Amino acid sequence: MLGLATRLRAVHEEPVVIGPGLPEGVDGVDLGRTVSIPGNRSRVPISLNPRVGVAIKEVAAECEVLHVHEPLMPTVSLAALRAGPPVVATFHAAPPMPIRGLYKTLAPGVGLTLGRRTRRVTAVSATAAAPLPDRLERTIIPNGVDVSSMLVSVDRHPHQVAFLGRDEPRKGLDVLLQAWPRVIESVPDAELVVMGADRGTPGVRWLGRVGEEAKAEMLSSSAVYVAPHTGGESFGITLVEAMAAGAAVVASNLPPFVDVAQDSARYFPVGDFALLAAAVVELLDDRGMREVLAARGEVRAARFDWSHVVSAYRAEYRAAIS
Repeated sequence: MLGLATRLRAVHEEPVVIGPGLPEGVDGVDLGRTVSIPGNRSRVPISLNPRVGVAIKEVAAECEVLHVHEPLMPTVSLAALRAGPPVVATFHAAPPMPIRGLYKTLAPGVGLTLGRRTRRVTAVSATAAAPLPDRLERTIIPNGVDVSSMLVSVDRHPHQVAFLGRDEPRKGLDVLLQAWPRVIESVPDAELVVMGADRGTPGVRWLGRVGEEAKAEMLSSSAVYVAPHTGGESFGITLVEAMAAGAAVVASNLPPFVDVAQDSARYFPVGDFALLAAAVVELLDDRGMREVLAARGEVRAARFDWSHVVSAYRAEYRAAIS
């Protein structure tokens, strides 16, 4: 949401960010504190303040269109659907199977909840769109990446492997750590760099949370990027970032990952650390194959550049207003 607002300003639009718990320094309307609840094998920050609707209506009165993210989430999104202006609703998440079944079973209720002001429905991927009722027309608009900022001019280390993600089970870090001794056995000088987590165990370079510049530099200096996620993903933004940075990608065969990278990655069955290790070793040993995958990946990543994503959303806004 924040990235999209920044790119909209760059093309002379005037977006107003409305939401709870806005980061410090963000120019927008902060709706107050959030609470963290379990959801989709992770933690989800939401607002439970029943009074947010009043504040949203006041801001919405000056807007031509509202872009509501995750429109079925309480309380902010549900209030925004009825704040007044036409709505573009975007679904991001890959809900678990029970919720998907509920969406299908309660299809008329989903339509009623979205309301008559929801003129356009989008989803970031086919996976995010899959739970929606079949009769609900939707457009796939992927997440955006600033592709040009990801490829940094640094030396690429031929045996450096990178991981990027929070330290929670669905990101698959444990699967990668299980595979790593097998990688080292075949490629003794291989180095694993982990961004987003810090367990402090030996044999791995733990970087913890990193900024955008450090992330781009590390991906650009790595030969291979591994996405060992085990589920709960609807897109695969880190795959796009790694491809844009010129790294060869090894990923679990989750449908959204395959949709994003297509023939630009090596895939292994979800949770299979032995085949993950084999795929990494193959690429570390084969520079030519790494270069083929990296070249394909850079071409593939260009499809997700913000320039395309912003144009697609502006078209949705115009259609909703008209």
